[in-house]
Order: sequence, then structure tokens, then C-alpha cells
Amino acid sequence: MDDDLKSIASARRCAESAFEAYRQFQGTDPVRVNEIVDAMARAIEPEARRLGELAVEETGYGNVEDKRVKNLFNALSVADYLRTVTTLGVLWRDDAAKVAAIGEPMGVVAALIPVTNPTSTIIYKVLSAVKAGNAIVCAPHPRGVKCGLETVRIMAEAAEQMGAPKGLIQCLDHVTIQGTAELMKHRRTSVVMATGGPGMVRAAYSSGKPTLAVGAGNVPCYIHESKAGEIGEVAEQIITSKCFDYGTACVSEQAVIADKKIARELRHEMKLRGAYFMTPAEADRLAKVIFLGRQAMDPENVGQSPEALASKASFSIPPRTRCLVSEETEIGWQRPLTAEKLNPVLAFYEARDTSHGIELSHGIAKFEGWGHTALIHCDDPQVVARYATVPTGRVLVNTPAIMGGMGYSTALEPSFMLGTGTWSGSITSDNVTALHLINIKRVAYENRPWRDIYDEYGE
Repeated sequence: MDDDLKSIASARRCAESAFEAYRQFQGTDPVRVNEIVDAMARAIEPEARRLGELAVEETGYGNVEDKRVKNLFNALSVADYLRTVTTLGVLWRDDAAKVAAIGEPMGVVAALIPVTNPTSTIIYKVLSAVKAGNAIVCAPHPRGVKCGLETVRIMAEAAEQMGAPKGLIQCLDHVTIQGTAELMKHRRTSVVMATGGPGMVRAAYSSGKPTLAVGAGNVPCYIHESKAGEIGEVAEQIITSKCFDYGTACVSEQAVIADKKIARELRHEMKLRGAYFMTPAEADRLAKVIFLGRQAMDPENVGQSPEALASKASFSIPPRTRCLVSEETEIGWQRPLTAEKLNPVLAFYEARDTSHGIELSHGIAKFEGWGHTALIHCDDPQVVARYATVPTGRVLVNTPAIMGGMGYSTALEPSFMLGTGTWSGSITSDNVTALHLINIKRVAYENRPWRDIYDEYGE
């Protein structure tokens, strides 16, 4: 049997058994559901580093320590958030209006898992799906199958020990494009959660099933002159966020836009913290390493260390370099490093004034990053209000983009799936949570005499 047939067979088998498990799971007391979710989160905690090691070894992307943190964020912060929300049963009631909202599961969730975050995304999606009363089948990237299977195994065993039916949480063991497509369009699949590249997202939306999918992120980071007294802290936030897991998060900073008055000091502070500002020739060579062409990152060079990238681009960098920076003046594919880069690589712009800085931020977001995230470091609320016109689903203020966007250092919902709205063809601009994986039924009693319509609208 060839790989496609094996994958299609795996998808069909998983979808059918997940549906049976979902039917058995229906009606489970929400208290028991919470206990199952908590048990899965606890099971992941001691395994967070090992799963990070498996992910790096199999995919070749990122680094173990940051993947450990990603795994723990989803096992702990996401689980803590889910404990506080109601997804099943009565969500709210308005006694005066005589309306109540009831949360009910959607069914079987087909969860597409990106190669850049192959374990942490599974943790987040499994916890969210089960909290909403659903079954879930994960479809990892072909080069993330082993670590995906192990993550699902840990969570499924913990759930089953707490009474969840076998088959509620599954992972495809053979993965091809055809097999993943079969899972998405299968008659037992109720909803698709798609995180990955543009091709995967397009395939998810064409599956014919309700789909939650997200687009690319080309995150502008504007530093306003009002932060002149805190440039060192701003530089540390930018570099820490961008270099986290070697830049594999689409919510991390992609372009720094600094007001002219503070640009020189920001460059200096970034250099002190491990930023290497490339020569134009070095930046051009690096662009050819990262990109195969327009809208085509080289998958072999995603999530690599600065040392590895510089070596491939044939230039040397100082020891302990954390980030590579390209000074830019244009935006577009004639300058590839102004696009999204899933690496510790930043574009750097100098803005003439506030209006120019906001204009550049609009340009970056619209170039390969519609709807995702924008970031501003600023102490002037009026400037922040002007900046909030950037066409993105979230505008973060005075925080590292990755920690703020995923809901750790802000009050956004903790999530590893950030909606990009209709700007980029997504159904939502929210941080996606378990509340996006339920159907909400309204129970409405008559609260005014129905015959009154003729009195109100009659001749």
C-alpha cells in the first residue's frame, strides 16, 4: 500500500472511531470534563522538555528550551484559562428577556498541526477541543509525526484514565496531503482547525467543512519617541520575542520601525543585546537563503540559529549573536527580508516622524501580514489610538509581541491560534479558544404577545 492510501485509510479509521468516542462522551458532566482537561495538562508538565527535544530532533526547527516553554504555556496557562470559562450547558440566561444560551459540542475536530510548533499546538488544540466536549483527530506535518504521536499518546492516556472514551483524542500515524484532505472532508468531521502555511489554509477552506484558519503574520513593531527613556528595555523585548524558538512564531516581530530621534540609540541597545546589523551584501545573500522566491520560504532554513543562517549565507557574525538585522527603506518582494521570516531575522526602518512610522507599519502589515498582529512601544495614548488603525486583528502595546499576542503578558485569551479576520480570509480575528468549538443554542420563551405584530405593523 502506498503512502497516500495508508494516510487516507488512517484518516478514515480515526474519523470513524473519534465519532463513536464523541457519541459516548456526549452528556458528560462539565465537572468531569474539567477534570479530564486538568489531568491532560498535568500529564504534559513533566514531559514538556522531552517533547521539545523530540520536536527539534524530528523537525530541525527551533530550540529545545523555548519549545519547553511553549509546551508549558499551553499545558498551564491555557488550562488555567479553560478552567474559568463555561463551554457546556447553560452559558448565560436573561430572566427578564426570557432567553438562555446553551453550549453544545460541535463533534469531531480535525486539527491541522504546523511543523513549526508540532507539540505545543497539539496541547492547545486537544485541551480546547475536549473542554468543548468534542473529539479531536490531529493531522501533523509529515516531518512532525513522531513528536505529534507522542504528545497525543500522553494526553489520550491521561484522559482515558479519567474516564474519557478511547478514541476521543487521536493523531494520524501516516500523513500525506491526500490523507489530511480526507480527514478534513470526511463525513464524521464537524469542524477544521487549520494552523500552517498558506497552502494548508487554502486546502482547509476548500474542504467544504466549517473552518477556523489563520493567515501569515508580518508584524510591524513601531517604537515612538516617547519611549526615549526606556530604549534598553524596548530593545530587550524586541530581541527576546523575535528570537524565541529561533523565530518560528508568526506573531513575533518582523520589522522594527523607529522614530528618527531614538533610532540611533535603539540600534546601539539592540547591538548590546546580540543584534548583528548586516551589510547590504550580507542581507541580500541571506534573503536567498531564507526564500526560494516570492511567497516561498525555504522549508529547510526555517527556525534556524543566527550562526546557521550566517554560515549558509557565507558571512561571519560575532559570538553570542541572537538576531540578524537588515536595514531597509522599501517594502515588497524586491526586498524579501521585509516579508514574514520564520527565523531570528528583523527588518529595520527609520521613520521621519510619527505619521511616517504609522505609514510604514501599515505597509508592513499589508505586505504578507494582513489581519494578524501589530505592535507599538509608546507612552502617548493619542498616538496609540492612531496606530490602532493598522489592519490587524490585535494591536499590542508596550510588550513583547509573542508574549502579548498569545495572551501571556496581556489579557488576551491564551491561545496558539490567532485569527486574522476577513483581511486575510479568516472567519475570525479572535484568539481562538474552546468557545469557538461549541454550538450555542438559544432557548427563548415568548416575552410579548405574538398578535401585537398586527397592531404594530397593521394598516
